[in-house]
Amino acid sequence: MTVMDDWVTAACAELGLDPAQVPVPAVLDLAKEVAHQVLRPGAPVSAYLLGLAVGRGADPADAAARLVALAGGWPVELGANRPGDTPA
Repeated sequence: MTVMDDWVTAACAELGLDPAQVPVPAVLDLAKEVAHQVLRPGAPVSAYLLGLAVGRGADPADAAARLVALAGGWPVELGANRPGDTPA
């Protein structure tokens, strides 16, 4: 077991969750893409949003893939208009 496995197992026990249902690679990939393509603090927020979506019935792999695709297409130029921005 790795430290990540130990952490996920302990955190799941604390929250009454099944560790087998935690898509660790998908969550880590999502966090990496958001941190590199959007902004670093967006990574944990995106992981939380993924959890909310899954809690409401979304497929974990599909929801993660959709967010990764969104992050991958995010404009990286400083000052670029992004979806949801209002013009200054």
